[in-house]
Amino acid sequence: MTKTRIFFATDIHGSEKCFMKFINAGRFYKANVLIYGGDLTGKMLIPVVKRPDGTYSAKFLGADYFVKPGGELDSLERRIRDVGYYPYLTDSEEIRLVSADQARLEKIFDQLMRESIQKWLTIASDRLKDTGIRCFISAGNDDKYSIDSILEESDYAVYPEGKVFSIDEHHEMMSCGYSNITPWRCPRDITEEELLKKIDDMAAKVKAMDNCIFNLHCPPYGTTIDLAPKLDEELRPIITPGGSPLMVPVGSKAVRQAIERYQPQLGLHGHIHESKGTFKIGRTLCVNPSSEYTEGILKGFLADLTEKGIADYMFTAG
Repeated sequence: MTKTRIFFATDIHGSEKCFMKFINAGRFYKANVLIYGGDLTGKMLIPVVKRPDGTYSAKFLGADYFVKPGGELDSLERRIRDVGYYPYLTDSEEIRLVSADQARLEKIFDQLMRESIQKWLTIASDRLKDTGIRCFISAGNDDKYSIDSILEESDYAVYPEGKVFSIDEHHEMMSCGYSNITPWRCPRDITEEELLKKIDDMAAKVKAMDNCIFNLHCPPYGTTIDLAPKLDEELRPIITPGGSPLMVPVGSKAVRQAIERYQPQLGLHGHIHESKGTFKIGRTLCVNPSSEYTEGILKGFLADLTEKGIADYMFTAG
């Protein structure tokens, strides 16, 4: 019986180390298809400031760094990228100007973010184009729309948002990187009604729902894979008397409703970094591999798909 092996990962939030691991996972796990589930970009830039003596300084993860140009500077930039931030080589005058101009700062951030994504896609193409491994890369609710054109123009990776693709002769996949509304009002946060419409529009194009994969960034509501800390009005976690965060379901009711209605074979989800696991909704296996991108650890989900169902699956970390 023919098998298709998929490798799924999500929520690396700009970590270059994790993206390289994602690209290498195809060969390492002998996967036929790589699927990235959204929240691709980083959230912060780190100024690396040139000093009068030619050295550079930076404040990074609570520490002060002073490095020489060359190997030391390269190493610092790499460490910054690996945890999901963007190093910004600059000088004190530019820092002064940017500090007084939010629009200028946002333009610089957007440029660094887009350059990073373009670099990653070039690496993906160079490493995978002769392997026969297919690669799908989605944006997530935290990602700005400015990266969409770069993803769409890739000569190798496929940007699957809002579409239905056949990943082999028996399995189709539909993808949506949007989420229900979060406290942070992210770029792709939408109402439950809007989210359900997006899912329904794609589902109408699926030919064989029994073997379909729902690659939906947000997990279904009220499951073990959508639990996150409850926040107070200042967006701080509420701590229980026992000293642990109070966990509550924060997934999407639209996603759950769609899975209950359509009963695809597999649901691939992310969005909630704390909730690794599986959850069955009827016949549908829903999974969330979770995320530890700040540690440079890539969490993943590996599955062998056959015409008759999921032959085997496992979570990975490394």
